[in-house]
Amino acid sequence: MFVVLLHAIVLVLSWFVFREDKIYFLVAEGATLITIALAWQLYNELIRPLKLLLQGADAIRDKDFSVKLVPTGKPELDQLIWVYNKMMDELRTERTRQKEQHFFLEKLIYSSPTGILILDFDQHVRQVNPKALQLLGLEEEEVVNSSVGTLDHPVMETIARLASGQSKTVVSGTATYKLQKSHFIDRGFPRHFVLIEDLTAEVLAAEKKTYGKVIRMMAHEVNNTIGPVNSIIQSALETQQQPALLADAMVVAIERNQHLNQFMRNFANLVQIPPPDKRPLDLHALLQHAARLMQFKASEKKIRILFELDARALKISADGQQVEQVLINILKNALEAIEEDGVITIITHLYPRQLIIRDTGRGISPETEQQLFSPFYSTKKDGQGIGLALIREILTNHGFSFSLKTTRPGLTEFVINFD
Repeated sequence: MFVVLLHAIVLVLSWFVFREDKIYFLVAEGATLITIALAWQLYNELIRPLKLLLQGADAIRDKDFSVKLVPTGKPELDQLIWVYNKMMDELRTERTRQKEQHFFLEKLIYSSPTGILILDFDQHVRQVNPKALQLLGLEEEEVVNSSVGTLDHPVMETIARLASGQSKTVVSGTATYKLQKSHFIDRGFPRHFVLIEDLTAEVLAAEKKTYGKVIRMMAHEVNNTIGPVNSIIQSALETQQQPALLADAMVVAIERNQHLNQFMRNFANLVQIPPPDKRPLDLHALLQHAARLMQFKASEKKIRILFELDARALKISADGQQVEQVLINILKNALEAIEEDGVITIITHLYPRQLIIRDTGRGISPETEQQLFSPFYSTKKDGQGIGLALIREILTNHGFSFSLKTTRPGLTEFVINFD
């Protein structure tokens, strides 16, 4: 508008020149045409970059990252075009990468052997994979877009109550599931997803293995008692005229039955340990008492029990009977680990509050160390695999940390930390 108005004024003025001198009029008209051409060129120079920017903006708005601008040969404009083209290349690369990742995640979720539920911001199911539908026994139409709290299924009810980062095992009928809930950030807000793992086969296999081990152990122990006792009774019946032999036979039978009774008690104790009745205790006094109980057996094998106790009293808060049972079991294992003429050293520290029972026995192999505290696992010929499991249960209930390992050949330590 400015250029048109300016040249309109020039043309009007040139009309007055035409009336006085036609030569000057022609010169003025020529100059006017030249300025019009220059103005048009300048106009294009100003408008073309804006048009290019508008085309680029339209391409970005339409998410068409394949559009690129051609350099014009003008340095300032070409620099702007270079920046734009580079931005479009990066956007196109990033979108391609995101699409590939999204496709990969979709395939991974769909083919995963673990059930997966993806929830929206309002705890409605937005996506569910085939494995989750199979585990839950539901149809996709029932689950998708439904709130997890409204679906009538024990697993879904547990998912609704589960907080992010938590996991829980759920039993539904004959099946056992492990649920784990977590979240990711979507547009600045957390969205949850749930992993559903079927543990039924693993649980059944573990139970079968445990039951089999327990049954074999109990059958072995019962047979070891019934056979000899029956033989003793039979011999006693045949020698009724010899009271001394009959009395000896009855004593042996009673001892064997008591051993079987103690065996069954150990099994019962393993699963029926009461909560600890914690009271202030003098650990040194407990250690002295436990050592006196094991002194006779140690003397038979020429094993010395030495004390390296802290000069100050070591007070702990614990259940006296349960801790004494732990100490007796540890000392018994140490005695059994030493064949003959060894040393058991009992050490205490006040800072940190710690008990170390060290023995010079045969030590623990790396393979055995991994299973030491597993119920019913034993390296002894007639071992029941209950003692260390009982120790673990009692110490864990008290909140005491512990370890058992061979520190070097011929030196094994059981360490209990009371802090």
